[in-house]
Amino acid sequence: MYFQTLDDKSECVGIYKDGKLHFDNFPTDLKRTWRYSGSIKDDDIEYAWLYCQGRTLRDVCPPEFEKELNSSMKKMEAFFKSFQIAKLDMTQHCIFDLIPEDSLASFCEIKNKITEYVFAMNDKPENYDFLNDAHKLIYNIGEQELNIDTLDCKSLFTTTNNRLGLQKILKGSKYIDYNLFGTATGRLTTYPRSFPILTMKKDFRRIIKPHNDWFLSLDYNGAEVRTVLSLLGQPQPSEDIHAWNMANIFSSSEVSISRDDAKVMFFGWLYNPESEVIQSELYDRNSIIDQYYANGSVKTIFGREIEIDRRRALSYIVQSTTSDLVLERAVAISKMLDDKKSFVSHIIHDEIVIDLADEDKNIVPDIKAVFASNKLDTFKVNLSAGKNFYDLEELKL
Repeated sequence: MYFQTLDDKSECVGIYKDGKLHFDNFPTDLKRTWRYSGSIKDDDIEYAWLYCQGRTLRDVCPPEFEKELNSSMKKMEAFFKSFQIAKLDMTQHCIFDLIPEDSLASFCEIKNKITEYVFAMNDKPENYDFLNDAHKLIYNIGEQELNIDTLDCKSLFTTTNNRLGLQKILKGSKYIDYNLFGTATGRLTTYPRSFPILTMKKDFRRIIKPHNDWFLSLDYNGAEVRTVLSLLGQPQPSEDIHAWNMANIFSSSEVSISRDDAKVMFFGWLYNPESEVIQSELYDRNSIIDQYYANGSVKTIFGREIEIDRRRALSYIVQSTTSDLVLERAVAISKMLDDKKSFVSHIIHDEIVIDLADEDKNIVPDIKAVFASNKLDTFKVNLSAGKNFYDLEELKL
């Protein structure tokens, strides 16, 4: 039942089960392992890493296994340090060709013991299926090398700060390594050695080019505002949500306000529990809190539980729900593109970016429809496209 994989490259797959390493004829009845690796894709397999919410082997290791784990990990770390010194490109080698089998078996055995312990000591998370789908998606994104091209970006290098910033990015990883458990709300972050897709200067995005023909960007118009309305059971306005608020919520203001003013005022109300700038019954913050907050924690429609005080409950409910809505739609779009040349390139907060092939342009309306129709309602979608990730122009279908 318990097993570990030895590599994540399709041509280098090895399986450890029942005290033995298997490289050709894999055993059956593979049910539980530490973490998804991409090489074994059976939908029935369960992952201990999701049961323990992304904690490390060391974090969850019981005292009786600590000595064995530390010894095995020190050996593995020594091997990988020697590979770095020798400047070996691990993408070109199978791990079991470089590390003695007895060392691999020892490491897999202690992983099996900890994996079994995690399953024994933890209940299956209520949102496990969602986390499983999300983890597989961001794993696949992390396997896709970004197409970084600076040939038409000379203007970005004209200032010292830009030049130094870009040089640092160009020397770093070209892969996005998302952290599924980096925030309490579930909003994606990236690990330190990842390509800085979430934090890089916006104009630096020009160096990111599609592998296919276009980048197609989808994001919700006023995502968090629409989440609030849906959680309150209110219908979704078909127009721009901030213009709608300006006309319907702030129209009685003694001072004429702009769309941008309406946006700032709404988020000031959402994130400041003391704010009374919105008096309309359409936005009843206590109704949301009473429905999704109890006994010192929030529980969202996705089954995500977050310990938080009541004062901050509303913002956590809205942020978490919105983040999971986008991630769940990204999974749906990725599955939709399974047999296509196009693929999900990356996710930035409430934006999903597709690396779109010309041959798939005919399904853009379908992609938009899948994104729009989420677990809460049908949200208005902003659509844009371009030849790099910075110069995106509105796309009207």
